[in-house]
Amino acid sequence: MPADGKAAHLGEVRLKETAMKIAIGADQAGKPLLDVIAAHLAGKPGITVNDLSQSGYYADMAQVVASTIIAGENDRAILLCGTGIGVSISANKVPGIRAALTHDTYSAERAAKSNNAQIITMGARVIGPELAKAIVDSWLASEFDPEGPSAGNVAAIDKLDGIKAGSTFQ
Repeated sequence: MPADGKAAHLGEVRLKETAMKIAIGADQAGKPLLDVIAAHLAGKPGITVNDLSQSGYYADMAQVVASTIIAGENDRAILLCGTGIGVSISANKVPGIRAALTHDTYSAERAAKSNNAQIITMGARVIGPELAKAIVDSWLASEFDPEGPSAGNVAAIDKLDGIKAGSTFQ
């Protein structure tokens, strides 16, 4: 890791050297890719993986996973379904959650750096296992800067949670 503590952006993506709890969840369509991601993360030092997959509707599973982020039980999460769209929509219904659909490494990096996304979603019918692992690594190696140029946009996104709860912008 470079002296500035930031992950490298060229060549091999290196994860930050901090302990992190990651929740993962998938429906039946996403389960094969979840198994690949879980095995990939299991080999990374400092990462604890909590598989919160459950039978039933993916919306219910996404709500359970997202709620663990809000409760502070997990730091980040990865949700998988056939396209990644359904779990993304579902997770974003939970106030305080910013979930991003990612199908390439650049989007995964920007999900963290520009949108402070605590959750990424992927479609098991859309991407393959090697790309999925690269997406996860890129996202985990990226970090939001609360003083950076995207801070205002993220604050505006967070205000929308007040509208969901029936209040107005302040």
